[in-house]
Amino acid sequence: MQFIKDNLFMIGLALASAGMLLWPLVSRKFTGGKQVDTLEAVQKINHDDAIVIDVREPAEIAQGKIPKARHIPLGELNGRLGELEKYKTKPIIVACRSGNRSARACSMLAKQGFTDIYNLAGGMTAWQQANLPVEK
Repeated sequence: MQFIKDNLFMIGLALASAGMLLWPLVSRKFTGGKQVDTLEAVQKINHDDAIVIDVREPAEIAQGKIPKARHIPLGELNGRLGELEKYKTKPIIVACRSGNRSARACSMLAKQGFTDIYNLAGGMTAWQQANLPVEK
């Protein structure tokens, strides 16, 4: 017991670190989608005819987007679900700048009955770092 009292700060720090390491795993369970890296995304686009939805803001899109990606800002997604209704069972890859907004979009789509949703891990940052094509 004395050890715990003497090292309470260090124990708390260790628990917080463990929580931060486990958070991505836990949060993925609740987003409704799976993550794909850039290679898997390209394969799904080319072989499975996946569509790409870019949920970034217009100013970000002006800097470039994945070729043929549909631009639907995250704030407009709920109001524009009708545009995506015919893709409910098709693979959908959702992208943003880093992968955080797209994770929220994946969750929203899953709640609306979309069944094959993928979050682009690392978002457009990872796409551009992989030197993949970008259209403006």
